[in-house]
Amino acid sequence: MNLELHHKVVLITGGSSGIGRALVKMFRDEGARIVCVDREASPDECAEIRSCRGDLSEPEVCRRAVDEAVEQFGSLDVLVNNAGCNDSVGLDAGPAAFTKSLQANLGHYYTMAHFAQPHLERSAGAIINVGSKVAVTGQGGTSGYAAAKGGVLALTREWALELAPKSIRVNAVLPAEVWTPLYESWLQGQVDPAAEKQRIERSVPLGARFTTVEEIANTVVFLASMRSSHTTGQILFVDGGYAHLDRRATN
Repeated sequence: MNLELHHKVVLITGGSSGIGRALVKMFRDEGARIVCVDREASPDECAEIRSCRGDLSEPEVCRRAVDEAVEQFGSLDVLVNNAGCNDSVGLDAGPAAFTKSLQANLGHYYTMAHFAQPHLERSAGAIINVGSKVAVTGQGGTSGYAAAKGGVLALTREWALELAPKSIRVNAVLPAEVWTPLYESWLQGQVDPAAEKQRIERSVPLGARFTTVEEIANTVVFLASMRSSHTTGQILFVDGGYAHLDRRATN
């Protein structure tokens, strides 16, 4: 299917690894022009992929990323808010740590959308927010991340309504257990990595396996395209049924 993304300008946060890197590759394969903003430079930088390095908790970094996308490519069609990390800030961490976690996992979603809005109005563009199953399932020991990802869902619906008169579509994609280098690294710290991996895989009803980063990217790219031209305010779970199907199915 031609998703009609050739020469569209896409700004992706957290694009240097994991889901973000898969997003960069998928959009590039569709012919899009990409600006990737992260602490690390994109390993795929080329004429169609530009990196903007910096800490997204700093508003000036977000502003600069938007400005560079428009200066380099002349417009902005799609914003993908993806950067974030489950930092395990629980109730025992204290108010300062909780506030820092919110800023690291939610604040820049707002800041990026704020600076991108005027350009997305001109292109009748789209925002896709990458969330987490933790927003709806809980996890324990991660108050900051759970609150931030719950905020991502609320902002998705809020912005979809606010920006509908400007023809900007806003949707969210929620992963659950996705196989990334970060997840693999975490598993290696467990007492029995192989057994823990199997336990997690068994918790996924469809296929008893991890979701791939490409499966997340496929859905994000579809939502960015005009093939989903009348879809807005939606929360799409790409998780093999993890968040919604009865756990008896995994026994």
